[in-house]
Parts: sequence; structure tokens; C-alpha cells
Amino acid sequence: MRFSLRPLFARCALAVALPVAAALALAAGTGSVHAQQMPPGAKQPSDFPHTKLTAGMYVINAAVAANDADREQGLMYRTHLAPNEGMLFVFGENAVHCFWMKNTLIPLSIAFMRADGTITDIDEMQAETTDNHCPRNNGVYALEMSQNWFTQKGITPGMQIGGLPQPQ
Repeated sequence: MRFSLRPLFARCALAVALPVAAALALAAGTGSVHAQQMPPGAKQPSDFPHTKLTAGMYVINAAVAANDADREQGLMYRTHLAPNEGMLFVFGENAVHCFWMKNTLIPLSIAFMRADGTITDIDEMQAETTDNHCPRNNGVYALEMSQNWFTQKGITPGMQIGGLPQPQ
């Protein structure tokens, strides 16, 4: 989740809804929270626009979060990502954009990028934490993938991500 501009009570309501949904899922024997059990008002994963990106020889299926509401939700409430699936955050300004993992159930890796797609920083983020993850450099994109994805694929700062949409 990105830093929220929503009132605190809205975040608290979502934080309460998720454990209740998880308890119901476990009681039903499913063992996980599925997309249809997301809190009311949360966007379903299939409702985000998607794009194909490239990182070296790898093709990434990325959901795109290019507005405040989509960036705020990000990958919250998701219980898994498919191989080479992630979320691309597109910002309208070249700045330091910080992230945190509140209500994000899976650990993630994040790559911060400049407008030309060059990765400036990569960080590992633990699930359901409020630690700040800020790049050392300004940028207009961030790409979240499953934890250690960039390391496992040999993707490092200085490399470029291809197929990025233009920032608005």
C-alpha cells in the first residue's frame, strides 16, 4: 500500500475486515482469502488495467496502478501472484515515492525506476508491515513482484524495464 490520504478510520475498517474474511475462509476450509472475499470497495485484481513489460528475457504481466485510488490499494489483500506477475505503479511526477506493506499479505520485491525505465533501487518488503521503503533516487515508476523475483532473475539496478506506459 502506498501512503494513504484516506482518513484513519477508513484504513482501520479495512484492517478489521480482512482478518474477519480470513477467519471465515479458514472456517470454511478454504485455507486462504480469495479475491471475492476482499473488503467492500476493494478493486478486484482483474479490474486493474494490465500491460506486458520486459525485464531482460522475462515478460511480466503487470497490473497498472496509475491513479491515486489504484496506487493506494496496490496489491493489498492478494494472497498470491502468478509467476512473472506484478503491479506497476505509474506516477505523474518525478519524485521519491515511498511504499509500505499494510494489508499486503504476501512479501514483495520492489524496483524503483526513472522515466526511461532504468532501475535505480530494488528493495525487499515483508508482508503486513508499515516500514517505509523509499528509493534513494527520484523516479516515476515502481514495479512490485513476488519477493526475491529480481534477485532470482538477475535483474539489478542499472538495467531497464521495457514496455512502460507514459506517465500522465
